[in-house]
Amino acid sequence: MTGPQRVIERAGSADLAMGSRSAPQQIGALLTLEAAPGFDGTAATRLLAERVRAVPRLRQRLVRVPPGCGRPVWADDPAFDAGRHVRCAPCPEPGDEQALLDAATAVVNEPLPRSRPLWAVVFVTGPAGDVLGMVVVLDHVVADGIGGLAVLAGLVDQAAPASSAREVPFPRRPPSTRELAADALRERLRALRRVPAFWRAVRVAVTASGGLRPAPAERCSLLRPVGPRCRVEAVHADLAGLRAAAHRCGGTVNDALLTAITGALRTLLAHRGESVDVFSVAVMVAARRTAGADRLGNEVVPLIVALPGADGPPSRRLERVAAILRARKATQAEIPLTALSGPLFRVAARLGLYRRYMRRQRRLHTLVSNMRGPDRPLSFAGAPIRAVVPIAVAEGGNITVSFEALSYAGTLTVAVLADPGNVPDLPVLTAALRAELHALTALPV
Repeated sequence: MTGPQRVIERAGSADLAMGSRSAPQQIGALLTLEAAPGFDGTAATRLLAERVRAVPRLRQRLVRVPPGCGRPVWADDPAFDAGRHVRCAPCPEPGDEQALLDAATAVVNEPLPRSRPLWAVVFVTGPAGDVLGMVVVLDHVVADGIGGLAVLAGLVDQAAPASSAREVPFPRRPPSTRELAADALRERLRALRRVPAFWRAVRVAVTASGGLRPAPAERCSLLRPVGPRCRVEAVHADLAGLRAAAHRCGGTVNDALLTAITGALRTLLAHRGESVDVFSVAVMVAARRTAGADRLGNEVVPLIVALPGADGPPSRRLERVAAILRARKATQAEIPLTALSGPLFRVAARLGLYRRYMRRQRRLHTLVSNMRGPDRPLSFAGAPIRAVVPIAVAEGGNITVSFEALSYAGTLTVAVLADPGNVPDLPVLTAALRAELHALTALPV
């Protein structure tokens, strides 16, 4: 091993506390490929091995440290072998988009081994051995959605060529116990100096999450303890049309998405003979605008908003949602409450209190995440990437359905993630969401 490790990088306290073997916290993406018949999986693995060098975290693993030396650190894995992270899996019949999604969901839901770098790539193959899709999986402690896009940018054919000037020796020497202890002490001293700012951040984070005594989410069948299985269906919409409709109503694409989601949830509840006046929605907001291959991590902040459940013209509903979001963004936190209460949160999670709370919570009905992806089409190993579907698995608690959206090459794709035991009528929801998005894109400009 050569050269000292210049910076000691540690995992976040809250990130370490969340997730388990039975309910991993992992993010992923299904890349639908137009692979030629001669697509070579072995050559693709070699290509990945070459490109992961530009993303340092993909060759690092989490290492526990001695008592008193702080949180676990990221250290280069001297036994790193890209081939151990790449495999093939067959696509179930009939080999359409839903079959691909089922295969990808199973991959993302499979816990990653903690003994090596926390990522995997699975090529989904058809009956003739042809490659239909590529599934990229990351543990949430490695990256959030924006960080995941930075990883993807480093793996595709359009990735910027690695600069030899920035290349660092691999593997680097892990930090010594003395270095770890000194770094932990400096971190604690910095924390003491930040105490006034810490309490200000806590107040903002509490406000963003609904306050100390938020109005409870209305009781309905959207809130039921979930099981370990997850079903994903995807809905696609024209991004330009959605953006034009949103701007006409004084909103954003995210406002239009939330309008469509609440409309679809209203239709689902009506199908079940239920209704609510207000949907309590956690909108996952990135605490940063960009991420690079050398700066991943999990920096997502939930903004809890109360959105109307009433029916009405799409334009009127979009205007109301846009106004609500504008007002709530003024109270947006920069750091999530779970991160601010890191050590306390870790203890609560280890005791099972977080899981118990999530299975009984009444603060929100659903979660929505929306990420801006690449504007132009990408390719991998010469195969064009036709679509990108985001998939995330986590401790669901009692939230039976959530939504992950990603824009790519002019299309907004919304992945609807549901517990199949509690949402056997998922097709009703996805059909309603498709209709809502179509109604918005059809608004006169």
